[in-house]
Amino acid sequence: MKKTIFALSLLGLSSITPAYAADYVIDTEKAHAFIDFRIQHLGYSWMSGRFDDFAGTFSYDAENPEASAINVKIDTASVDTNFAERDKHIRERFLNTDKFPEASFKSTSFKKMADGSLVMVGDFTLHGVTKEISIPVSKVGEGNDPWGGYRAGFVGETKFKIADYGIDVGMLGPASEEIYLTLSIEGIRQ
Repeated sequence: MKKTIFALSLLGLSSITPAYAADYVIDTEKAHAFIDFRIQHLGYSWMSGRFDDFAGTFSYDAENPEASAINVKIDTASVDTNFAERDKHIRERFLNTDKFPEASFKSTSFKKMADGSLVMVGDFTLHGVTKEISIPVSKVGEGNDPWGGYRAGFVGETKFKIADYGIDVGMLGPASEEIYLTLSIEGIRQ
């Protein structure tokens, strides 16, 4: 899938440029962003992997984090568990990438909790099914980079039942019902 940057609707805020609000493109070209997952294999070990091809944008305002937004598109055929035969099996048996070539996440809100932490809420689409999920988010940092740009980075992890997305992993056993998804996002301010 050709890397493509997808536009992010900022609910009319794109023409307003507050001192601290900024729009970012997720840095996938230089591999400074990752979408990783892990799931138990038969209850005996963890199988880890990632999606190599994804793109997206986000908006972040340090003074008003609740106004933040993110939009990410994932090429499901880019699944990589470091074992080509297993990757093919996952594409065909579990993700059905011919029929569902794309997964996505689009935030609908950010909530600042009493302890100062952030929770991102949004619509996650996988295997043709869209459901709302919540992702606790931590800011890693932000600042000037050595190339004259400005960057911000965040990490968030969530878990969900893959059966909720119409994916049957019955043969892997009950320990494999949930998958953990981690988004490590570094963006370049536009």
